[in-house]
Amino acid sequence: MSYSNGLRVIHPNAKIGNNVQIDPFTVIEEDVVIGDNCHIGSNVHIFNGARIGDNCHIFNGASVSVTPQTKITLDESTTLEIGGGSVVREFCTLNRGNKKFGGRTIIGENCLLMAYVHVAHDCIIGDNVILANNVTLAGHIEIGEWATLGGMVAVHQFVRIGEQTMIGGGSLVRKDVPPFVTAAREPLSYAGINTVGLRRRGFSAAEMHHIEDIYRVLFVYGLSTRNALKIIEEEIEPSAYRDQIITFVRGAKRGLMKGFRAMNNAGRVVAEPVLD
Repeated sequence: MSYSNGLRVIHPNAKIGNNVQIDPFTVIEEDVVIGDNCHIGSNVHIFNGARIGDNCHIFNGASVSVTPQTKITLDESTTLEIGGGSVVREFCTLNRGNKKFGGRTIIGENCLLMAYVHVAHDCIIGDNVILANNVTLAGHIEIGEWATLGGMVAVHQFVRIGEQTMIGGGSLVRKDVPPFVTAAREPLSYAGINTVGLRRRGFSAAEMHHIEDIYRVLFVYGLSTRNALKIIEEEIEPSAYRDQIITFVRGAKRGLMKGFRAMNNAGRVVAEPVLD
C-alpha cells in the first residue's frame, strides 16, 4: 500500500490490496475489502461492508457503503459491492444493503458514477452502466448492463431499467423501461430504440430494425400491452431479442413506461396510444 502525506484513519483489520493509493483525510472502517491498484481520494469515508474490486478510482468526498436511509436504521452486517474498473466521482453516496431484502447493493464492473450520484440500498446495477451527475436511485432498483442515465434522472423504488437503454436527462422514472430503448419526456415515454448505443455495441442494422419492429407494435400502434404481446409472438420473427423483451414486459410489476406520444410545436400532446 502506498501513502500520501497527511492524516488518515485506516482500521488495521481492513483488507487493502497491493498498490493502493489512499489520499489524506480518508476514513476506512474495519470490515472493508479493497482490491489491487485502486485510488481512494481525500475525504472519502468507506464504511463497514464495502467490497471494492481491482482498479477502481473513488474521488474525494464520496461516502461508500453507508447505512441504508430508512426510518429504522439497523447496524447490520450487509454489503456494498463495486466491481473492478469502476469510477465513483465526487460526493457520491452509496448505501449498503438491507438484510431484510438480501443485504447486498451491487454496482457492476467498469461503471461510471458521476458527481453527486445516490444509490440506495439493495440496488443492482449491471456492468458498464453510466449514471450522470445527480442521478438518484431509490431502493431495490435494477439496471441492466450498458444502460446510460442522463443527469438529474430520478428513479422510483423497485423500478427495473433494461440493458442498453438511454434515459434522457431530468427524467422521472416511475415505471419499468424495457431493454434497447431511449426514453424521455414527461411522463416518461418511448422515444425510439437506442440506435447510437446499440451501434456502438456492434448491433447490425438488421438487428436494430428487428428490435424497432417489436417496439413499434408495443409502443406506437396504440394497442393494449396484452394485444401487442400477442401480435409480437405471432407475427414477429423469433429471436433472442424478441424473447428477452417479451420476458421483461411480462415481468413488469410496476407497469411499463408510456408509449409514443406525438406532440405539436407548443409541446402539447396531440396523439397518445392507450395502453393497459
